Formats: sequence, C-alpha cells, structure tokens
Amino acid sequence: MEKRARAAVVVLGDIGRSPRMQYHALSLAKQANLEVDIVANGGSEPHLALKEHPSIHFYHMMPVQLQAISKISGAVALILKAAIQFVLLVWFLCFKIPHPDVFIVQNPPSVPTLAAVKLASWIRRSKFIIDWHNFGYTLLALSLSRNHIIVRCYFWFEKYFGQMSDGSLCVTEAMQHELAQNWGIKATVLYDQPPEFFRPASLHEKHELFCRLSDEICNPKGIKDCISFESSSPFTYSNGDNILLKPNRPALIVSSTSWTPDEDFSILLEAAVMYDRRVSAALKEDDSINDEKLWTDMISGKQCVYPRLLFIITGKGPERKNYEEQIKRLKLRRVAFRTMWLSAEDYPLLLGCRYVWMWVACLCGFVLMMLFKGFPDGCHALKLLTDGAMSTGSSARWATEWEGNALPLIDKPKTLNRWYNCGTVLCCACLVVMPSLHISL
Repeated sequence: MEKRARAAVVVLGDIGRSPRMQYHALSLAKQANLEVDIVANGGSEPHLALKEHPSIHFYHMMPVQLQAISKISGAVALILKAAIQFVLLVWFLCFKIPHPDVFIVQNPPSVPTLAAVKLASWIRRSKFIIDWHNFGYTLLALSLSRNHIIVRCYFWFEKYFGQMSDGSLCVTEAMQHELAQNWGIKATVLYDQPPEFFRPASLHEKHELFCRLSDEICNPKGIKDCISFESSSPFTYSNGDNILLKPNRPALIVSSTSWTPDEDFSILLEAAVMYDRRVSAALKEDDSINDEKLWTDMISGKQCVYPRLLFIITGKGPERKNYEEQIKRLKLRRVAFRTMWLSAEDYPLLLGCRYVWMWVACLCGFVLMMLFKGFPDGCHALKLLTDGAMSTGSSARWATEWEGNALPLIDKPKTLNRWYNCGTVLCCACLVVMPSLHISL
C-alpha cells in the first residue's frame, strides 16, 4: 500500500483550549486524508471526534514549570523556560513523531515556537505553515509597553520567522492587510466557522445538559442571585416521559474567553448593570423590595415583559478571578453570571440550544432590553437575529471554508527560501534565549 502523507499540528499550549487547531486536525484527517500528529501540552480534553479518529495521534509535552527560579529571578526563569521549550519542541518534532510533510503551528506564542518549528521543517524538509490567531508582540505589550526592549525583540523575532513560512493563514481581513503591508507576509483568510458538530440541540439534549450543569448553575459556592434559588434546571423540566421548556425560564447568553488582559470584559459587566437598572426603572420596582421575595416570584412563574438573564462565561485564564470578584460586588437583581469550563463535547451542545445567544462587544443595556423584551415567546428582534445567524452558519461551515482556503496551502509545492542558510540554522538556537509569553487563545 502507498504510504499516506502526514501533517503535524503544533500548539505550545493546551490543545483542549485551542478549538481552531482541533478543527485543523479534523480537516487534515478527513478532507485531506492525512495522518495527523498533534504535538501540544496536556491539560483539557480535546473533542471526542479527535480522540476517536483513527488517523489522529496525540503527543503530549510536559509544561515547563520553573516556579522556584521565578521567585529568585523572573527574567532568568523566562529565558530558561524559552530555552527548555525550544529543546523539547525540536526533540518532539524531529525525533518523536513520524516524518511530516507539513507543519501547521498556532501563533502566538511566537517564542520559541516559530524558531523550533522552522528548524524542524528545515531538518525534515517539510512545509512550514503558520495560523495567525493574533500578534504575540501586541499581547506582550499589554503587560510591558510597546517600546519596551523585550517587546521590540519579540516583534522582530515574530516578523522574521513569520516571513520564513511556506504559507500563512489568519482569522480576519484586517490581520491579512497588516501582515501584507507591514510584515511582508502574504496570508490567506480562514474565518472561524462552526464545524459539523455545532448544531441545534434537541430538547432532550438540552435537558440532559442543564441537569448535568445544575450544581454549577443553581448551587454556585458563595453566590445568591436570581438563578441560585432554582432547585434544578432553570430552563427545562420533565413531565413523565416528556421534556418541556419552562415558560419563566431565563434568557441564556454564552461567551467564551481566555480571560486575558486584551479582552475587556468590563464592557459586558456595564451592559449587565445597565439592563438590571433600566428594567427595574421601567417596571417601577421599589428598591425596598426584598431580593429573595422578588426572586421567588420570578421562579414561581410571575411573568414579566423582561426576563432574567443568565450569562455563562466559559474559559480559563489569568483574569478570571479578578472578574469573578467584580461580579460578586455588582448586586444585580435579575442578572446572574456563571464562570465555568465546559468539556469539548458540552460546549457545542450548549451553543446548540436555540435560546442561547453569543455576546458581542457592541451589546449594551439598551440593546439587551430590545433583544429580550417579551422573552421567550414574544421577542421578535431576537428571533430575527437568531434566524439570520443560523442561516449564515449553515451556509458557511468550517469544512467549506477550510477546503477553499487552507487545503490549497497544504497541497501547494514547497519552495526553498532564504532560511536555508547554514549560518541562520546554526544561529536559530541563540534566538530563543529571550523571554517568552505563553498565551492560549
């Protein structure tokens, strides 16, 4: 039998928290008919579709932890971490995995990932493709400054090795323009689209999901709000063999985040506060009314033109605890927040619920009132918006976008470039002895 071609998907981070790279792996295996080796850190579980696919193989690297050295010198710890990560990556990419025909690497983090993958592609004569999720140097500048020497070195490193790729993908036209005009990199836009396992959920699937999540939703530790008084799923209930939607259910808004400083969630908190205050004013509620009495009335079925809102924010990251503390201080009457990490199977199922809506940055309290007025049966604005999103999503799935934009890069013949200079190869290891920023998107 003819030997099948291979691809290596490289993520210097948790593959379970990198959905776009998981979609790449599935498309490489299904649409390009390649054997796929995923080289990444362990942590969160990837989607079941990846784990069960016979052509997808996982190679987990141990995350580098230098906490003891960090207490003595943060700069030394960062330099050592970058150097160790570089060696680990080269070891896995050159010796642990079978020979790949193409490497696809997530950026950021850029240091030391791009140098390690470029060196491995040179040694193994493989194509080197970068999927640009963001610019690493701009994220680093959030904690330092744009003119900091480390940020400028990071920018040079990212740009230099970015130009060494055999192909580039990016997530937006704005990023494509920036790469072309200021980096000298020609990138192909591959929009984030839902893969085939993102679909409308059945009522039974919704009920099972919310029953599984009932403790996290209805019994969060140290939180009392309009949702915590529910005894079970706030959205569905069973009547014999039948599953029914509660007429007084809250409206559910879901957003995913990596909880990093570049994502300003204070905008969302302001919108929630504005909604809470405006609805209270519109209903001419007395501030002296006991919150628990108000919540009991809402749950028992007292109808209101404006529903309770439940925001479920999924993800892990450094800013999560700070925002959780801010949320506790808001003292909202008809808005509740839950922060959680969902499995790779439960997340698309949650988004498949028809009364789930993704939060976007332009939302404000007034827009929330307009969208959810008359919920659940009489909110015409939300129905129009949801129907439009569903029709758009069904016509532009990930597989279609990937086949038209990513597959041509995979099939394109490899071209030699100026990185095939022995002096540059020998200097590659020296370039990684600079601080790195580990950012998972």
